[in-house]
Amino acid sequence: MRKEGELWALGTMSGTSLDGVDAAMIKTDGHVVYAFGPAAYRPFSADEQEILRSALGQWPGDPQVAAAAEVIENTHAELLARFSGAEVLGFHGQTLAHDPAGRGTHQCGNGAILAQALGLTTVWDFRSSDVTMGGQGAPLAPFYHFALARFIGATEPLAFLNLGGLANLTWIDPTAPGPESPGALLAFDTGPANAPLNDLMLARRGEARDEGGALAASGTADEAFVATVLKDPWFDHPPPKSIDRNDFIGLLDKLDLLSDADAAATLTAVAAASVAAAQVHFPTPVSRILVTGGGRHNAAMMAELRRRIRVRIDPVESVGLDGDMLEAQAFAFLAVRVLRKMATSGPDTTGAPTLVGGGQISRPD
Repeated sequence: MRKEGELWALGTMSGTSLDGVDAAMIKTDGHVVYAFGPAAYRPFSADEQEILRSALGQWPGDPQVAAAAEVIENTHAELLARFSGAEVLGFHGQTLAHDPAGRGTHQCGNGAILAQALGLTTVWDFRSSDVTMGGQGAPLAPFYHFALARFIGATEPLAFLNLGGLANLTWIDPTAPGPESPGALLAFDTGPANAPLNDLMLARRGEARDEGGALAASGTADEAFVATVLKDPWFDHPPPKSIDRNDFIGLLDKLDLLSDADAAATLTAVAAASVAAAQVHFPTPVSRILVTGGGRHNAAMMAELRRRIRVRIDPVESVGLDGDMLEAQAFAFLAVRVLRKMATSGPDTTGAPTLVGGGQISRPD
């Protein structure tokens, strides 16, 4: 493995929305993104989703974890075998539980198994060292967001908004010397995004998601309910901060009296309102917000964001990026940084007391 210069890195992401596995390649030296390579997606089957869903909230050794890990390892190996030319793999695994102030963080899936199966040096378990050091362990994409801000030629503060199962924001000053520099970044989770909406659709209609936001668009949000959710003290807590997928799982139980359309509209509004409320934490206002993750395909959610936030909001495709694969690319980028003993998180992204370089490295025999 070359100790400097550009590498072709392959990264993966299977997020809290439980839809499937993303994989993408980039060429990078851990500082600069030079090129984007091939990308692919492998959806989870209904049976695989059920196995993963049954393991949510569980920790190593709990009853459903081994089955979930097997699903993650097998689906990743199947997808990643399609790629060639990668010099390192960044494997995120599947987050089952996240409690940085308590038991820690748990991403199932063993990177050593993938290293052997693929014959490829694999970096994995990116979050644990950050949590051990006192950080939140999330979000981890901000250092990559900084590199992308430079890639698109940004010259004034902007933000990346990731709408996955949960939502997180990265505020960026692209004029800073690097992502490690004080004041270059501020990153934090803002609240639930697609996860409770997907759970609602599955429970009430047997559907994976509110496709395109069509159901929410036909309903009316309960704004009193939205305001009540945002009174949770967590939203006022200063960043960096993160949440677990299950932290707001009780939202669905409180929507029983609403129609399907109104419940979907209300959960969509909760996601948008929490992002809007988070703007108060930005060090300075931003010129625009670039949206990545599955939620950018939800027209109702994008409309709610634009209604509540008086800043230009665009999908990342507007600047030539791939919002479906950006998280997978991020772990390719971070894998190179781990190999080269560079920081992957720090005080302004996860709240760790110092810069942290996270991740285990497994090499094939």
